Amino acid sequence: MNEQGKSVFYSFFLLIIGLSLLLVISGLHLTQGQAPFTLKELVLGLWEGDGRIQSVVFGIRMPRVAVGLLAGGALAMAGLVLQTLTKNPLASAGTLGINAGAYFMVVAAAVFFPGLNSSYPFIASFLGSAFAALLVFSLAGRAMDPVRVALTGMIVSLLFAAVTSGLQLMFEQETNGLFLWGAGTLIQNDWSGFRFALPFIVCAGLLLLLLGKQFDLLLLGEEAAAGLGASIQRIKAAGWLLAIMLAAATVSVAGPIGFIGLMAPHIVRMLGIRGHLQQLIHAFVWGAFLLIAADVLARFIQPGSEIPVGAITALIGGPWLMYLAYRTGKRYKGQNQTLRGNRSKLSFPWLITSMVAALLVVAIGALAFGGGSFYSFSEMVSGALFDTVTVQFRWPRVLVAFLVGSLLALCGVLLQSVLRNPLGDPSILGITSGGGVGALSVIVLFPSLSFAWVPVGAATGAGLAIAIILLATKRSNWEPISLALMGVAVSAMGSGIIQILTVKAGVGVAPVLLWLAGSTYGMNWQDVWFLAFVLIALVPISYSFSRQLDVLALNQEVSVTLGLRIQLVRVLVLLLAVGAGAAAVAVAGAISFIGLLAPHAARGIVGVKTRFVVPVSMLLGGILLVTADLLGRLVLYPKDIPSGLLVAIIGAPYLLYIMKKL
Repeated sequence: MNEQGKSVFYSFFLLIIGLSLLLVISGLHLTQGQAPFTLKELVLGLWEGDGRIQSVVFGIRMPRVAVGLLAGGALAMAGLVLQTLTKNPLASAGTLGINAGAYFMVVAAAVFFPGLNSSYPFIASFLGSAFAALLVFSLAGRAMDPVRVALTGMIVSLLFAAVTSGLQLMFEQETNGLFLWGAGTLIQNDWSGFRFALPFIVCAGLLLLLLGKQFDLLLLGEEAAAGLGASIQRIKAAGWLLAIMLAAATVSVAGPIGFIGLMAPHIVRMLGIRGHLQQLIHAFVWGAFLLIAADVLARFIQPGSEIPVGAITALIGGPWLMYLAYRTGKRYKGQNQTLRGNRSKLSFPWLITSMVAALLVVAIGALAFGGGSFYSFSEMVSGALFDTVTVQFRWPRVLVAFLVGSLLALCGVLLQSVLRNPLGDPSILGITSGGGVGALSVIVLFPSLSFAWVPVGAATGAGLAIAIILLATKRSNWEPISLALMGVAVSAMGSGIIQILTVKAGVGVAPVLLWLAGSTYGMNWQDVWFLAFVLIALVPISYSFSRQLDVLALNQEVSVTLGLRIQLVRVLVLLLAVGAGAAAVAVAGAISFIGLLAPHAARGIVGVKTRFVVPVSMLLGGILLVTADLLGRLVLYPKDIPSGLLVAIIGAPYLLYIMKKL
């Protein structure tokens, strides 16, 4: 037998193994549900014509398995093609923002064009997928650097997620039922979803198989492929179109499910399968297996409830993404990064005075607004700002917004300074998601504990998250892009755990969305005193490290020459950053990008000296969040937009801008 014959035999042998595993896991899946049956009971019931078992299996469980097979296979094929087209091992419909774009457009259609989703659900999903792909493609640049493309896609996903969450909160009635679907779920009540997705996925899949040889040519390089007569632009356009079509069809019936399209192609390559024709077939099988297995695991964890399968795939795929990011990010090892800034001509005391005045104006506006109108000047003079209702409800909200913004800004300053990384931010480096996991773990798993333990849980979760990220990126000297990509992977895992804990707790959709978006709604004086205590405790200690952080900003060799104990300073400052970020997350939820925006703006005003950057950043962070809170109440009154969403809509584009400069 020649080499080609051996390769075909080996591929066929592995395909039989994959199909066998898929058959076994699908059979196991059929035994799970509200009415658990053993496999023997199912077989006997179907053979003997038991009406109850037949109704459950053929009407509910088999459609779910069938959609899982289609969705997993489609995502895997799309991921394989996208990795080839972008020459990027990190590419998939999830990491490139395609799934998030599709979900956003489906939610937008449910709000503004409700008839479109019911009659033509694929149209909204396809348009959103295509828009997201074009956005990432245009922002990443012509070079299509793998890590930058993946990170750009993930930031675009964050932006779409923020806008989507805002729509869900503002139009809760219109988007009712989309929360579980939006996390990725295989729930099916009949065969309609399968019948809808089947023609799109089959057509796109067959066309990709026909293009398999053309994709092989792309691996030779564009010049070599063109020399062999391949039409590069047409092949790429067809590949992108078909991959988007597969992703859109999947989102239409199962929601945005991540990481299947990332993992399955790599499994196929690790098995030694060569050639796109064979790889696409194997990817379909392994993608289907991974998704069905994840759904089996989800139903095993919480048999009586529906844990989104997307949460499980994020939990499994997060470490995989970390591994791939570690390998791909090695090219950035040793890149030197410095924090830049400009010094304002305005004297520092006058600057602080101006900022305090601006804070007072915004805070008074926030205190004066309520019930759709502001207090008049005469009412404020007569003491309306200090009446019982205002003191009990508005004062805590405004003060919490300022304190949370200040703590997040402090966290960002410390992270950026100690890591010499302009992308240092609690949301990017896993502190926000890790703190959320820790806080929710205390609430859900230990309900008898008092509120005092929630910040402890948040600090523990945040500390573990950033420790994992820093250890994984130590070899690259905490290079910004590698660090950010690793942070996104850890954050994805954290989001999956948060979704699982949410389902386990049986919490309603609106409170969860509110917490995930980050909001100061419903704050009380207990929250104020807690945050004030943390701020008073951390600020003097942080300020005392100003000189060490300034020395560390020079470079490591100079720092050692000047006698700085680098490792000790880094550990202590990171502990301070984790404490500040965790306290903010424990009270106000997952508010992103304050820790990125405020320090950058501060350095643009006062330069890079830490003793100036800390107070200015904290004031800017407080002003920004108080302003966002006021606008969130004012813009669409009586609807209340979470302040975290408004900040994210500003922060995500700014993060893209920073990446362009790196």
